[in-house]
Amino acid sequence: MTTATEGRHVRLFRNGRNQAIRIPREFELPGDEAILRKEGGNLVIEPVPVRPLRELLGQWAPLDETWPDIDNLPAESVEL
Repeated sequence: MTTATEGRHVRLFRNGRNQAIRIPREFELPGDEAILRKEGGNLVIEPVPVRPLRELLGQWAPLDETWPDIDNLPAESVEL
């Protein structure tokens, strides 16, 4: 098995107007998104860090809205 530092020969292909590669199993990233950046002549692909929802919500400013009161009515029965 190849280690991450050894590298691996892969083929490039076209996917519509984009150039693409298939990432070998031993280099798979978690999730379904990644960050791609260029460092000199190298392309670096990193997984998008997973952020807990609480952390994300903590970054948002509170809404300054007045919300209408909602009556707490009993649920209506639905006939199927």
